[in-house]
Amino acid sequence: MHRQAYLLLLLTTLFWGGNPIAGKLAVGHISPMLLTAARWGIAAAILAYLGRQRIVADWSAIRAKLPLLMSLGFFGFTVFNVALYSALKYTSAINVSIEQAGIPMLIFIVNFLLFGLRASAGQIVGFVLSIAGVALTASHGEPLRLLQLEVNFGDALMLLSVIVYSGYTVALRDKPDIHWQSMMTALTATAFVTTLPFVAAEFAYGAGVVPDAKGWAVIAYTAIFPSILSQAFYIRSVELIGANRAGLFINLVPIFGTLLSIIILGEDFRTFHAIAMALVFGGIWLAEVTGRKTATA
Repeated sequence: MHRQAYLLLLLTTLFWGGNPIAGKLAVGHISPMLLTAARWGIAAAILAYLGRQRIVADWSAIRAKLPLLMSLGFFGFTVFNVALYSALKYTSAINVSIEQAGIPMLIFIVNFLLFGLRASAGQIVGFVLSIAGVALTASHGEPLRLLQLEVNFGDALMLLSVIVYSGYTVALRDKPDIHWQSMMTALTATAFVTTLPFVAAEFAYGAGVVPDAKGWAVIAYTAIFPSILSQAFYIRSVELIGANRAGLFINLVPIFGTLLSIIILGEDFRTFHAIAMALVFGGIWLAEVTGRKTATA
């Protein structure tokens, strides 16, 4: 069971790691809010078509939990992505990488405060190791640079997105027992509808950019991989091993993002990248071994 979760989480974080790369490639080819709405709209249409029979079979359960599902779609998909994209207008990618890596620790804290679910010492140590790897990557091998970072409005937005996604992950424990296609259709449809006001505001302020061919290619990637597959894989992984253990894998996102930047954008691979990856994978391994033992006990 845990091996399946590991594979799903590796694919999840790989696809999420490609999301910022797609965002960089989208600059000048489609505006951020329109990209967000398009990815969720296309994802919802695909899922609704493929899972129409599942949706009909699960409709009574969906209707009973509709307020929860709409809240999950709004906060986990819409608010998180809108805050993340907006944060990058005001703060650096270094800040965003470090702040996003705080999601696993917040998941630990929320689970403890609300449900009394404790993290083991090994999980805490593993988290510290993985966060050190993320910080090393984000600072480009010069950790002292982190002391020079300035906090601004973008950092506040990113903190909001981190809090929102941590709450979303914990709240998945209360989702209805329905097929993943039905679940994802409800979430993505909600995300599409609730993103439309942000698109209207974007065009009202003259910041909207209609997609060209490259913009549509970015939409296709984000709709299929970060939107459908990653979210479905993540939900299934939380089902298999719990939010605390699954959430720690989020620290792989900036690592995969770095590797994809090297491969796709031609950035250099440095020694600190290898050290950082060793720290992140080592930290996840330590936390997961102790977390699995705790779950078994």
